[in-house]
Amino acid sequence: MADPTRRGMLRSLAGREHTVGELAAPHPISLAAASKHIRVLEEAGLVRRTVQGRRHVCRLEPAPLAAATEHLRFYERFWNTRLDALQAYVAPPDTPTRTDPEEDP
Repeated sequence: MADPTRRGMLRSLAGREHTVGELAAPHPISLAAASKHIRVLEEAGLVRRTVQGRRHVCRLEPAPLAAATEHLRFYERFWNTRLDALQAYVAPPDTPTRTDPEEDP
């Protein structure tokens, strides 16, 4: 998931199935390199590839992404709580604290 090419491929597959060639096209890589990236995604359980004649068609397997999202949400809540407590601890008593990082004066 750390590789931007793999993230781009997953983003493309979120819309519909693609062939290996279609997944490789937006990236400056060969079909062999694209196939290696797809193999890594397959091993992670994120992509399923089927062979239709000479075409290799890939589709997204969303279940592992949902599990990863839930895992990250847990830690997001954990760190937000910790950082809010730290902010309350270090802020002077008469200083208003921001609760929404989207709110910017």
